[in-house]
Amino acid sequence: MTTDSTAAWTAAFRSAVVSPYETIDLFELRGFAGHTLRQIIRLDGGGTALRIRLSNRYGKEPLHIGGAHLARRTEGSGIDSGTDTPVRFADAEDFTIPVGEEIVSDPIDGPVTAGDELAVTLWLPDDTGLSTYSAVPLRTGWAVPGNALTTPTLDGTEGLEELATRHYITGADVLAPADTRIAVAFGDSWFEGTGTTHDTDHRFPDLLNQRLRDAGSNGWVVNQGISANRLLTDEIGEHALARLERDALTVPGVTHVLIHFGLNDLGIPGQEAYPEPAPIPTAADLIAGFTALADRIHAAGLTATATTIGPYKDTIYDGYSTPEGIAVAREVNDWIRGADSPFDSYADFAAAVADPADPDRIHDDHDSGDGLHVNDAGAKALADSVDLTTLTI
Repeated sequence: MTTDSTAAWTAAFRSAVVSPYETIDLFELRGFAGHTLRQIIRLDGGGTALRIRLSNRYGKEPLHIGGAHLARRTEGSGIDSGTDTPVRFADAEDFTIPVGEEIVSDPIDGPVTAGDELAVTLWLPDDTGLSTYSAVPLRTGWAVPGNALTTPTLDGTEGLEELATRHYITGADVLAPADTRIAVAFGDSWFEGTGTTHDTDHRFPDLLNQRLRDAGSNGWVVNQGISANRLLTDEIGEHALARLERDALTVPGVTHVLIHFGLNDLGIPGQEAYPEPAPIPTAADLIAGFTALADRIHAAGLTATATTIGPYKDTIYDGYSTPEGIAVAREVNDWIRGADSPFDSYADFAAAVADPADPDRIHDDHDSGDGLHVNDAGAKALADSVDLTTLTI
């Protein structure tokens, strides 16, 4: 194990998780019993050693894991068996995560770099109950019956299931230079990546990372977006003010926090109540919430960058877009762009992807097809809207 005093544990991958026991049911809920899970993570940055984070935050029973392995991914569910290694927690290969807890593995020595695709394989011998999960990881995972911890590929295995959600994995840290600068993309689906192409890493944080690498930056962005997450109200996931400390302020190495919230605060009430109307937050409500976020980020000694609320007029989701909501979004965006904003800087997401002829809607070239989320080209436009100096000063 390296003892380099100039290195520090630094977030290199994050996956924000939600509870399977919420009342709004948008995603497939899963539990496992006698299954092996193989799930892929892609590192946003590198270092000389690695550690993995697993969570039972929302489980109702202790989570027994009969073994965890890490290997370099080849293709599909395949791994390079020569790199396959057990992941130990407190020196144990068989371990249990208490209810409500997250645990961090023992260090795994060896260099890793940005863009490395690693397979985390978990053997779950007992009934897990419904799992703590990430809603839209945009990374295919696999589940098979039995213990397949070291199986070179799960492709073609009897009983193989593809997973669109990610389970139990909340992050990976690397041992990196202590002056590495980490930005947390803390927000909703526009960060998590809904609407971009599955398994291609074309989400906003991925493309922003590419810009940072091209510019020679020593830092990177980790993704803590939750699709359908809100600033002021729980579900999907705990609301931003409730999860800020855990998912942003205490992320190892964090220096900057990027914010995108507000869409779901304005849209979900009407979508849930449709065809009846529903009350939505006022501009003052959202501004107070954003101000509280900025104040808490600054109190932690970090830099805060806001992004304007993306356009969503004419979305296909009934009840989501209302004239009242769009008016609030415009008012909040004017405040974010103005001198009274408490943020250190802003990126104008709304302007980056709007239709110039109708700025309240996403331009066709940037629309994923639902009028609410951007496609790959839209995600690039979002990444290009960020002034890189705001992440390096």
